[in-house]
Amino acid sequence: MKIIISFLATAFLAAMTFAQEESASPAESTTPTTEEKASATVEETPASRPPEATAPAAGKKAEPATAAAPATAPKKETAATAAKPAASAAPAAPSGKKMSVEAALKDDENRWEASYAAHNISVPQSLVANDFVGVYWDGKVMSKSGLISEIKKDKDTYKSAKNEKLAVHGYGPNVAVVVGTAREKGTGKDGRSFDRTFRFTDTWMLRNGQWQCVASQVMKVKG
Repeated sequence: MKIIISFLATAFLAAMTFAQEESASPAESTTPTTEEKASATVEETPASRPPEATAPAAGKKAEPATAAAPATAPKKETAATAAKPAASAAPAAPSGKKMSVEAALKDDENRWEASYAAHNISVPQSLVANDFVGVYWDGKVMSKSGLISEIKKDKDTYKSAKNEKLAVHGYGPNVAVVVGTAREKGTGKDGRSFDRTFRFTDTWMLRNGQWQCVASQVMKVKG
């Protein structure tokens, strides 16, 4: 009888133990399922992916901004290019090169000689100084007014009146002497033709920025 009771007790304990193991195994299987779901939730959660989608979107926005930079550059280049033609289109200022003393005095002498042929007193009026003194070819001593008077009285008709062999000698910045020959051709008031040559020495001074003849001596060497 005791043996039967002990056997039943042992069987009952074994049944209880098996029942506990059965009840424990579902709990253990539940935990992994939850963990798997949790891990799946972490991996597949949409909230974790927007940063990846956002990065490309930001990159696309940045690309148009980069492409817009060249569009601004051509405007600057166009403005600079437009400025260049304006500068080149502007009219060039006159060179304003000053003649050398030698060239200026030769030009004055040539205009003075040509004025005899044209009977134009305005040229000697501007070139001859008011305190001028000169010795004419016939020995007369003349002032500026006497020189102008001789031009007015001249009735000859000139075919040409030109200077030859002009030489300029400078004596400081304000004084120069011109030595040359003047040759005149034409017809006198008596109808006779003439071909005469004069040798002259003119002294010039620079006054108030203008060269003026202050002294002259003339002698006839031909005609």
